[in-house]
Amino acid sequence: MTTADIASDRLRLGGGAAKAGPVLAVIGLLLLGISAALGISVGWTIFWKSYLVAFMIGGGLSLGALFFVLLQHLTRSGWSVVVRRLAEAIARNLSWIWILFLPILILVVTGHGELLYQWGDRELMEHDHMLHAKAGYLSATFWSIRAVAYLVIWAVLGTLYFRWSVNQDGSGDVSWTHRMQRWAPIGMILYALTQTFASIDWMMTLQPKWFSTMFGVYFFSACTAGFFSIMIILCWFLQRTGHARKSITTEHYHDLGKLLFAFGVVFWAYIAFSQYMLIWYANLPVETNWYIARQLGGWAGVSLLLLFGHFVLPFLLLISRWPKRWHNVLPLIACWMVLMFCLDVYWLVMPVVPEQAIADSSSYDQLAAAVKSGAVSLGYGWHIINFTCIAGVVSLVLGGTLLNLRKCAIVPLQDPRLNESLAFENL
Repeated sequence: MTTADIASDRLRLGGGAAKAGPVLAVIGLLLLGISAALGISVGWTIFWKSYLVAFMIGGGLSLGALFFVLLQHLTRSGWSVVVRRLAEAIARNLSWIWILFLPILILVVTGHGELLYQWGDRELMEHDHMLHAKAGYLSATFWSIRAVAYLVIWAVLGTLYFRWSVNQDGSGDVSWTHRMQRWAPIGMILYALTQTFASIDWMMTLQPKWFSTMFGVYFFSACTAGFFSIMIILCWFLQRTGHARKSITTEHYHDLGKLLFAFGVVFWAYIAFSQYMLIWYANLPVETNWYIARQLGGWAGVSLLLLFGHFVLPFLLLISRWPKRWHNVLPLIACWMVLMFCLDVYWLVMPVVPEQAIADSSSYDQLAAAVKSGAVSLGYGWHIINFTCIAGVVSLVLGGTLLNLRKCAIVPLQDPRLNESLAFENL
């Protein structure tokens, strides 16, 4: 297949797909406004944790896209050219997603960080020996400086790779490809460092005494699960609306399905098991407390749902070659994986074991009994504000993606490896 074969393909966003972008953006803003209003009634602690969950989901999808774009240029991949523009459009959301982080940043800077982070209570940090040792790293000023650095780096990378790719469509100059390949190693290093430390700063420190050297990798695997799922759904949506029907083939769905299986299912399970096994084996109270909150009360059921829903079920569904090639089956699996990705981030952020409850319990059984009786709360529960926050941010990300695609062709038409991608076949 050559470029001429797709001359009749619909590669400019139009019709309902083009109109969906602004609609989704407006819906997202309305849902976030409703979430803020609900915060008054359900409590600001619930609101801020729900908002953090939503931000990490939206940011995670965009970061997964940035990883994919950088990886394709780093490996000089040819098969992915026809779907790479979609990833570039998702990653381009990093140019504005920092706006959604501003409320959290303002909360911390103005001295109200304890509504979300325990380390925001400076008196607690001063009087607890273990936390006092982390006071410098978890100061509001240093934390905020790091947050701004992460967001700026992501915005620059997401913007440049989208802009360079679109510029090549206009000029056809192969030097744009060389530029993107030349900067990919630096971009990947920056991505790895910022994504890792952002997940530590923004989620792991919710329980400030707890630590895991694998947490950043775990969140990375979760991001890839969400991103590859969204990519499959976006390809399906565009083709259902009459776009890129000749360009995006069964072979590309097959490879996206393989990446979802590899990164979002198997690698995720490997990292999750490795982290749990090492902490269980060491049996250090400062480490096990994080898992205790996730295996007591209602959270035990959520943990089991993640085990079977994020690994066992999709593993069985995707291990065969054929489901990855069935256009009507793979998007359904991807929709399920998006739900599991959202649940995973929710599971990372919401549970907490109160420090006082741990201090008052002489054994695990005593703590479990206190949780069962209702004397100790682990933060389990579902509020409408959880849904409105998540749906609001995801709507903004999807709307932003479609708005980005309105500015360019859906496929990088002047990429030197386009013909290789169009002719790609799996072995």
